[in-house]
Amino acid sequence: MTELDFDFLRVLLQRRSGLFLSTEKRYLVESRLGMLCRRRGIAGITALVVQLRSSPASELEAAVIEAMTTNETLFFRDRTPFDLFRDVVLPEKLAANAESRTLRIWCAAVSTGQEAYSLAMLLDEAADRFVGWTIEILGTDISAEVLDRARQGLYSQFEVQRGLPIQLLLKHFRQEGDKWRLSERIRDMVTLRQHNLLEPNHQLGQFDVIFCRNVLIYFDVPTKARVMAALAERLARNGAFILGAAETVIGITTTLVPDPQHRGLYRDAASTPQARRPPFPAAPEVGGAFSPRKIARP
Repeated sequence: MTELDFDFLRVLLQRRSGLFLSTEKRYLVESRLGMLCRRRGIAGITALVVQLRSSPASELEAAVIEAMTTNETLFFRDRTPFDLFRDVVLPEKLAANAESRTLRIWCAAVSTGQEAYSLAMLLDEAADRFVGWTIEILGTDISAEVLDRARQGLYSQFEVQRGLPIQLLLKHFRQEGDKWRLSERIRDMVTLRQHNLLEPNHQLGQFDVIFCRNVLIYFDVPTKARVMAALAERLARNGAFILGAAETVIGITTTLVPDPQHRGLYRDAASTPQARRPPFPAAPEVGGAFSPRKIARP
């Protein structure tokens, strides 16, 4: 791969996906796109770049973005955000949205679905509190491939061992050969849709809770600011915004501010922080137009 090839790919990936590649990541480009070339019978990365130059916005360009996207995720990843969701955010929304009896949640980089399904399982555990409510969980990702996997809800033994409590595995999954299939009931609580965080999002509406974890770390500061501003526009007043452990709004935006009581939780700067309400009962230990689900006990 020549320097010109690398520069072209760097610009393409940042413009289309927000992914920022330093020169130290050249090896990653060579590795991942080299595999793509071999699968497609392309002579090499230089030949790949020639095809990309001649066919912008093509299926091949989408495949390059897919190949370079990092899709690392696991059930109940980092635990703290899910504790915040269960113990702080849900009690707030139970009180604040008592009249509308609606709750909208957006997982803005859902990958193969574990984050959104983890939230769905927590909501299922709290179903007695939300009888008669309409709950919407939207999961979006730039990658069509990982969304297809998420829709299947089929995970390897390794994937279900990473963060998923055994009691939730036995309750919500059934074994199929050497893999585990998530129940249709939990899968139906989540709507999955392809969406690029760099593109307009107004059609998605407003959300009470937004999870955008471990994706902004791949962007440069101007792109982070742009994406953060767009996400903040979708956050309802007094909503909850949750980032990854290595991410922050400080120095990026003034639209969102850290919650003074809860690390990792951010609020709309124009809203008055709400006092913490009593937590939910202890849950199992954990390491536009959608299809809302009305909670009702069987």
